[in-house]
Amino acid sequence: MKIEEKKKIVEDLRNKFSSSKVVIVTDYKGLDVATLNDLRCRLRKSDIEYQVAKNTLFVKASEETDVALIKDNFKGPSAVALSYDDPVAPAKILVQFAKDNDKLEIKAGVMNGRLLDLNEIKELSALPSREILIAQILSAINGVPTGFVRALNNIPQKFLNLLQALKDQKEAA
Repeated sequence: MKIEEKKKIVEDLRNKFSSSKVVIVTDYKGLDVATLNDLRCRLRKSDIEYQVAKNTLFVKASEETDVALIKDNFKGPSAVALSYDDPVAPAKILVQFAKDNDKLEIKAGVMNGRLLDLNEIKELSALPSREILIAQILSAINGVPTGFVRALNNIPQKFLNLLQALKDQKEAA
């Protein structure tokens, strides 16, 4: 590969590392082409990019980005999963795929300038997806005004009940 091609790959990877919300490094040694293509297909359905390159190019591209935190993990056959929208989706897909295929090894990850080890990636995969979290937040936001309106509605109702009780009491006397 010519130096110009390598520089272009490094620059492209650096741009992807800078714009991604989460980067997870995997070791795909022992996976056959069909299995690797299956993994790529699963990731692609969730708009996640799975990039394979030489480790030296990964290390060079990680300089001046948050991915530099995990550059020591670029050893052996390495690939990175990059998500630009949902940081939970690649963790979910990779952890589930690693359970089904013991040859895929999740090495480490980085999210928002924070190093993630395997256990933290598994915890991240246990979180609900972005859409579900947004729905839960909207439900909570919607519940507050609804409860407030109900509380305000109960005040006049209780006042009328009090007046009715006083009227009934005076009529009985």
